[in-house]
Amino acid sequence: MAKGENIKFDLDKIRNIGIIAHIDAGKTTTTESVLYYTGKVHKIGKIDDGNTQMDWMEQEKERGITIQSAATTCFWSVGDVKHRINIIDTPGHVDFTAEVERSLRVLDGAVVIFDGKMGVEPQSETVWRQADKYKVPRICFINKLNLVGGDFEMSLASIRERLSPKAYAVHLPLGFEKDLHGIIDIVEMKAFKYDPNSEKETLEETDIPDDMKEKVEKMRVELIEAISEYDDEFMEKYLEGEELSTDEIWSAMRKAVVTGTFFPISGGDSRKGNVVPKILDLVVRLLPSPADIGEVEGMDVNDLSKKIVRKASDEDPFCGLMFKLANDPHIGNLAYVRVYSGILNAGSYVLNSSKNVKERVGRVVLMHANEREEVESIRTGDIAALVGLKDTSTGDTLCDENSPIILEKIEFPDPVVNVAIEPKTSADQEKMGIALNRLSAEDPTFKVSSNEETGQTIISGMGELHLEIIVDRMKREFNVEANVGKPQVAYKETIQKTVEFEGRYVHQSGGRGQYGHCWLRLEPGEPGSGFVFEDEIKGGVIPKEYIPAIQKGVKEAMLSGVLAGYPVVDVKVAVYDGSFHEVDSSEAAFKIAAAQAFRGGSKMADPVLLEPIMDVEVVTPEEYVGDVTGFLSSKRGRIEETDTRGNLQVISAKVPLAELFGFTNSLRSMTSGRGVPNVEFSHYDKVPKSVAEEIVGNKESGTGKSK
Repeated sequence: MAKGENIKFDLDKIRNIGIIAHIDAGKTTTTESVLYYTGKVHKIGKIDDGNTQMDWMEQEKERGITIQSAATTCFWSVGDVKHRINIIDTPGHVDFTAEVERSLRVLDGAVVIFDGKMGVEPQSETVWRQADKYKVPRICFINKLNLVGGDFEMSLASIRERLSPKAYAVHLPLGFEKDLHGIIDIVEMKAFKYDPNSEKETLEETDIPDDMKEKVEKMRVELIEAISEYDDEFMEKYLEGEELSTDEIWSAMRKAVVTGTFFPISGGDSRKGNVVPKILDLVVRLLPSPADIGEVEGMDVNDLSKKIVRKASDEDPFCGLMFKLANDPHIGNLAYVRVYSGILNAGSYVLNSSKNVKERVGRVVLMHANEREEVESIRTGDIAALVGLKDTSTGDTLCDENSPIILEKIEFPDPVVNVAIEPKTSADQEKMGIALNRLSAEDPTFKVSSNEETGQTIISGMGELHLEIIVDRMKREFNVEANVGKPQVAYKETIQKTVEFEGRYVHQSGGRGQYGHCWLRLEPGEPGSGFVFEDEIKGGVIPKEYIPAIQKGVKEAMLSGVLAGYPVVDVKVAVYDGSFHEVDSSEAAFKIAAAQAFRGGSKMADPVLLEPIMDVEVVTPEEYVGDVTGFLSSKRGRIEETDTRGNLQVISAKVPLAELFGFTNSLRSMTSGRGVPNVEFSHYDKVPKSVAEEIVGNKESGTGKSK
C-alpha cells in the first residue's frame, strides 16, 4: 500500500470522541449511521445482518455485541468549515470494561447513548463514572424513541436523577413511539421532520407544533439560564434582557460542555439516521478539540515528583500514550497511540520512557475498524496505530528521545474469575503459550498464571463471557484447541490485626555463609490499598542496600497466603529492626528472612479470606419479583432496593460471585426469558466463616471451589 499524506487540520478542527453506553443501547448502529452520513460508507450496516463496519471480529458478528473498541476517522462540515472526527466505538458489556477505560483515557469528548425505553441502565452508570474519572466532556443521545415504551421525558429525568442534574435538552423529539417523525431544535427554535415510512433520508424544516410551543419556550429559558452560569458576559447580557443570538447561545454552551459538568441531551432513532447529522453538528459545535484540552502534564523520568508540561502543538517535542495493543494476522502488533504533542514520522526512533527502551516505528497507519491507511506521519491530536514496536505495552508513554516525559498510566481492575486451561493435544502446548501471551499483552484485564501445586495453566478475566471469548479467539486466530475447566472465583486473603514478627535466615555451609535478619510489623490496610511498604530502619542496623531485597521478599510471599494460598492484599508492612553480618549478609538472605517473617506474622494476624462481591441488577416483569428476590437471597445476596422503570421492576442486590455461576440461565427459566440481568464487580469482602472453612477444605483436598 502506498503511503498517503495525513492531511493537516488545525487543532480546533479535530474532535477525538468515543461512543459509550450500556449494552444494546445502539452504539454501533449510531456509529454506522455516522459513517454513512459522513460519506465513509455507502450503506448503513446492520448488527442483525452481521455487516457493520465497526464490529468486524467474527465473534462480534455472531453474538451481535461489540468486544473490542474500534477506531475510525470521518469528516463533517458545519457551514463551510470542515472538521476531522476520530471516533472510537466501545463495547457495552461489563466484561469488556477495560476497552472503555483505555479509550476514555485518550479521548477529548464522548457521545453517551441511552436506550429510550430503559433510561439510565447499570452500565450507563459505569461508563459515566469512567468518563467522570478522566473528566471527559459528554453529549447525550436518547435512542430508540420510535419503539414501544420509548420515553424522552422519563429518560431525561433518570439522567438527571442518577447521573447529573446539569443535563438539559437541546433537541426534543417530534412525535411519540411509532409516530416519531423528527426533532425540535430548542436553540434554533426550529422543527425538522421526516417521513418515518419513507426510505428518503432528508430532514425538512417545518413549524414547531402549536401545542408544543409553550413547552419549548420554557425549556429554552431553562437551558439559557443553566449555561449562563458558565459565562459571565453571557449571563450579564441575559439578565439585562438583551437579545441573544443563536451563535452566542452555542458559544456559551460550548464553554459549559468543555468543563465536563454540563450535558446537552438529544433524542431520536439513530437507525433511521435522519437525526444523526444533528448529532454530528452537536459534536463539532460543543465537544472540545485537542486545543481546548490544551497542555498535557507528565512526570520527569529521573524525578517522578517533578511535573513536566507539553503544549498541544506540533512545535513541542513528540509525546503520546499507547492505549491499546492489537494483533493483526498480516502485519503483527498494532500499537494504538494518541499524540499529545509534536510530530511522529514513520521510520523514526522513539523512547518508551515507561520502560526506558528505544523503539523504531516501522510504519504508521490510520485505522478504519480493521482496515488500514498508511501515512508518512502523525501529529498533535491524532489517533493512529504504529507497526514495529517490540517492547511497548498498554499505558506506556512514547516520546522524543531528547525530551523524555512519562504520562499518567491507565489503571485497570483485577480479574475476578479463573479457569484452568490445557491444550487438547501435547503438540499444541507451545502454540497455546504463544497465543495466551499475545492475548494477555493485548488485554490488561486478562492474566495468565501457573498453579505450582497442580502444574495447570490458569487464565483469569472479568467474567465468564470474557474468558469464553478468549478461548474462542485462541481457536480462530491461533488454531489452538483447548479444554477448559469450570470457572473458579479469584479469592484473596488479608489480615485483620497488627503483629510484629522476626525473620532470621542463617546458613553456614563451609566458606561464605548466608545471614539475613529483620523484624517486620504487619498492619491491616484500607480496602483497595493493595501493598504499602515502609522503611523505618534507624542507625543503619540494616544497610540501605538490603531494604529493596526485604521488600521483594515480602511481595513474593504475598503471592500465596497462609490460609489457602490465595494472593494477599491490603497490607501495610514496615521493616523496623534487624541485624546484618559484615561478610555473610546478602540480598538473597534478607529476601528469605523477610518472606519467613511475613508468613509467620500472617498466621498470627487473624488472616481472613476475601471474595468478589458483585452489583446485580435484574429488570423483570412484576409477576416474577418474588421469585427473583427469593432466588437472590438464597445466593447469599443482599437486596438493596426495588424500583420501577416503565412497566418493569428493577431489583438491585449485592451477591458474592461464587454464587452466580449459571445465574443467567437460572434467571431465564425463572422469568420465562423475560428477566434481564446485569452483573458488575463491586468490591471484595470477607467470606463468612462457614463458607471460608469449606473453601479452605476444598483447596487443601485439591478439589477447588466452583458452582
